[in-house]
Amino acid sequence: MQQTSAETIQTLMTVRDYIRWAASRFAEAKLFHGHGTATALDDAAALVLHSLHLPYNLSESYFSARLTEAERHKIADLVERRISTRIPSAYLMHEAIFAGLPFYVDERVLVPRSPIAELIHEQFMPWVEPDDIVRVLDLCTGSACIAIACAYAFPDALVDAVDLSEDALEVAKINLAKHELEEQLTLYHSDLFSALPAQKYDLIVSNPPYVAIAEWEQLPAEFHAEPEMGFTGGESGLDLVIKILVDAADYLSEQGVLVIEVGSSAETLQEKFSDIPFYWLNFENGGDGVFLLTAEQVFAFNEQFKEALG
Repeated sequence: MQQTSAETIQTLMTVRDYIRWAASRFAEAKLFHGHGTATALDDAAALVLHSLHLPYNLSESYFSARLTEAERHKIADLVERRISTRIPSAYLMHEAIFAGLPFYVDERVLVPRSPIAELIHEQFMPWVEPDDIVRVLDLCTGSACIAIACAYAFPDALVDAVDLSEDALEVAKINLAKHELEEQLTLYHSDLFSALPAQKYDLIVSNPPYVAIAEWEQLPAEFHAEPEMGFTGGESGLDLVIKILVDAADYLSEQGVLVIEVGSSAETLQEKFSDIPFYWLNFENGGDGVFLLTAEQVFAFNEQFKEALG
């Protein structure tokens, strides 16, 4: 018989005990892990260490430290909430790590987890020369994690970040203040490019809603704790992606590049534009479904994109 939380805190004492116990409980409950953590053990470690205000890279020598009764109660309660609600741990902690940076998150935005973080870490090389990046645009910014990480990667560049959701922009404002980037980064309430001033960008990045409605309906419960607006891109999943492909021609500089994550809709996109040489990026840290087009390609195939948009 499963112990109650009250019984648990009488038998578990150390940081290691609680990580091991939480991981076992998560595995037993068959939780889904994919919101910044890949396994039950990763999820448990993040939840426990955050609860104790300890860094995620904590030295193993501290794992035998004994917890106070209040700390033990707090962790046990969070573990039970994670299991009973199927809410991603990032929402319970109000924190997610993206590109090595901490971000405030809640149910108004998707939990940051894009493989684009790896591209940002590499300053999008070899596709761009970092010193040539003057302006960056992040479309469908959500928590502003991509935009803020780009601001760190290109400290001399101006960054604009766009979202249609006013709720998401409120979270983005929290993160903008948290990272003290108000002078470098500007937020826009806009339906993609519609409210942006006329401007050319050397780098346009987007992780837009790209999940087909039928696919979204079948996703695990953890995904349904996130805002549907951040997921669904119409029947095919590509409604917003095609709009971005069409309008990017007016906003890319001549030497610019466009990077878009389309995730599970990658095959659908490639089939729809079978003669267009999307460059599908590879990631050492896992992830796929992210393509790159140069400005020259965006200009060259613009008529095809317009025809698809109708």
